[in-house]
Amino acid sequence: MRYPVNEIFFSMQGEGAFTGTPAAFVRMQGCPVGCPWCDTKHTWERKDMKRVAVSTILLKTEVPTEEWTWFTPEDIARTLSNWRCHHVVITGGEPCAHDLEPLTVLLERAGYRAQIETSGTFEIKASRGAYVTVSPKIDMPGGRKVLQSALERADEIKYPVGRDRDVERLTSLILPHTKVPSDRVFLQPLSMSTKATELCINSARAKGWRVSVQTHKVAGVR
Repeated sequence: MRYPVNEIFFSMQGEGAFTGTPAAFVRMQGCPVGCPWCDTKHTWERKDMKRVAVSTILLKTEVPTEEWTWFTPEDIARTLSNWRCHHVVITGGEPCAHDLEPLTVLLERAGYRAQIETSGTFEIKASRGAYVTVSPKIDMPGGRKVLQSALERADEIKYPVGRDRDVERLTSLILPHTKVPSDRVFLQPLSMSTKATELCINSARAKGWRVSVQTHKVAGVR
């Protein structure tokens, strides 16, 4: 099993239930969903001309690039051993476009807690112990549908909110199909705008949900 990796780095989880937790991030290349507001658009395409050596990926800085290469689960585990952390976030791109079970099983055996961040538009193939964050993407340009199986597998829902319609969709289209408790439903203000943040706060107060701002950006880290 090999995975197309754009970067691996050590930072902190800035969103959701593990906000503030030191974490290593494994960012995979490739995503067909096409969210207009995506802040990692450099991971959308997987062009062979952008494939580089493993050493190049490991030397990446905070400047985003489309460069990527193949990593085996063992390659990833060896890289993570350079840092003192116990939490690994597998993100993208869209990581669930790949079978993550070999990777998550290996990470858990090595003593890590694996968290997956996904749009919910692919089947989630992972270890039973993996913590799954589903950020449902509805009616995106890529045309992919949010899967019932992904919502059922979710440990938390992290939903981008920019207007009232987003909250209505969360209530009517997403939450009836998941068993995630209300305190694990996180509203993410789009672009952290004042209007979106106010809407998230008011909705969280009314429904018992939580607000998740991108604290890593506030702190100035990846």
